[in-house]
Amino acid sequence: MNIHFIAIGGSAMHNLAIALHQKGYQVSGSDDTIHNPSKSRLEKYGLLPLKFGWFPEKISSKLEVIILGMHAKKDNPELLKAQELGLKIYSYPEFLYEQSKDKTRVVIGGSHGKTTITSMILHVLNYHEKEVDYMVGAQLEGFETMVHLTAENDFIVLEGDEYLSSPIDRRPKFHLYKPNIALLSGIAWDHINVFPTFENYIEQFKIFTDLMIHGGIMMYNEEDEIVKDVVESSENHIKKYPYATPNHFIENGITFLETAEGDLPLEIFGIHNLQNLAGAKWICQHMGINEDGFYEAIGSFSGASKRLEKIVETNSTVVFKDFAHSPSKVKATTKAVKKQYAERTVLACLELHTYSSLDATFLSEYKGSLDAACKAVVFYSPDAVKIKQLDEVTKQQITNAFERDDLIIYTNPEEFKDFLFNENLEKTALILMSSGNYGGLDFEEVTRFASVL
Repeated sequence: MNIHFIAIGGSAMHNLAIALHQKGYQVSGSDDTIHNPSKSRLEKYGLLPLKFGWFPEKISSKLEVIILGMHAKKDNPELLKAQELGLKIYSYPEFLYEQSKDKTRVVIGGSHGKTTITSMILHVLNYHEKEVDYMVGAQLEGFETMVHLTAENDFIVLEGDEYLSSPIDRRPKFHLYKPNIALLSGIAWDHINVFPTFENYIEQFKIFTDLMIHGGIMMYNEEDEIVKDVVESSENHIKKYPYATPNHFIENGITFLETAEGDLPLEIFGIHNLQNLAGAKWICQHMGINEDGFYEAIGSFSGASKRLEKIVETNSTVVFKDFAHSPSKVKATTKAVKKQYAERTVLACLELHTYSSLDATFLSEYKGSLDAACKAVVFYSPDAVKIKQLDEVTKQQITNAFERDDLIIYTNPEEFKDFLFNENLEKTALILMSSGNYGGLDFEEVTRFASVL
């Protein structure tokens, strides 16, 4: 099959391109810019475009499939040429469904936790050498690429993102997968640029549940009242299995899971991660891994990349980098670190970086999200607000939204960096929460700074 990717450099797109190349397909692609790690991975497999930009001359009737990424625009010249020629155009979730129609599709959805749960499942299956197809949004230890497609595997595990599929397909990605087995971890308003009300956002999860294959199996976090209502009110003919936080305790900074075979020390921590673990266990059991086998494997799971990722630990300091940026994730991460390191000063630094987090009308959702931190810092770039064409956000609006009078706010990257590197981090747990990089912060420099304390 001859396939061309429009916007090949995206996180999911480049992984899918590599997976199809490994499957023996003829793959080409274009993009106006590609950054690492996508760039180096595409280059390794000979898939990196020779020039960046859009080239309609690449599009011909010889192409059997076009896969369109969200980064492209509706007026993309390659897309317009493909439409003119009447070529088959897929979004990447639509194409993943086409590749998995004859498999048992396992889809992990939720506003938060889906990457970690998917990663846990793949870690356990990999530990027990159980081969499955998959797509997950974070790099995992022991996995070279984060999309894997074969003809022979019976299962495919998919991280179910609720964001839009492509510029010309406005359906949420996870609506296209039609799972046989699914999980919902939690629902908290996000992506307000495409889901303008919370009710509209919740509706997407109701549709996801109703689109499951009849007779399918749904695992859901019963401690999330919205998830509980969405699943239990669904009239779809599916089997519904709730899960909740398992019994555990913390001793000397280590979380132990209470099991029938004894207390199991974990490398992860936090109520949200323990809930994720409980959901992953249910999924694995439905995929042929018994409870003992799950516990044997999960003890060595250290987390998905950028999800409460420990980047340095000394006798006096621990530093975490976390992809958290939505209010629910920020609150869960901060509470988890404070509970795990109760005797330390918790310094929580949050970058407001996404459309939702920089929207003045959405800021109130952050109320109380940093309350567990001993010291709280928010960084945002006024330039990013302008680029996203949003209304101006003031420091006073942010202080009011978080309802924390001692909140420290920076808008200048150098001033934030000076603060961080002049802070006494002894007996401190530092959390750097962002889907960006604080205007150019070098995380390796942070690691070196904290390592000598």
